[in-house]
Amino acid sequence: QVQLVESGGGLVQAGGSLRLSCAASGSIFSINGMGWYRQAPGKQRELVAGITSRGSRNYADSVKGRFTISRDNAKNTVYLQMNSLKAEDTADYYCNARVFRSGSSGYSDYWGQGTQVTVSS
Repeated sequence: QVQLVESGGGLVQAGGSLRLSCAASGSIFSINGMGWYRQAPGKQRELVAGITSRGSRNYADSVKGRFTISRDNAKNTVYLQMNSLKAEDTADYYCNARVFRSGSSGYSDYWGQGTQVTVSS
């Protein structure tokens, strides 16, 4: 089994910063892409940022220049540094990883439980 555990959410004022972390554990052989998604009340889940195993990054237009995704492959951990936060960044943030489990035949997607980010204006 594979678990993704997120941390770092909370309440912050507009203009402030937060850093999210997501650690993957379990029977992991390798991890391909990792990413962060978010879902605001009444809206669909959307990709915020993604990073490949080689470090290539992509971002939603709404967070470019403010958020930075990074990963530590040795720790199977992905981070999201969020700066200049805005009220519209308020959402539940979910970590995603494409994992090749030991003994399996291919990659599968796994999700964390979510961490809440609230930005007060």
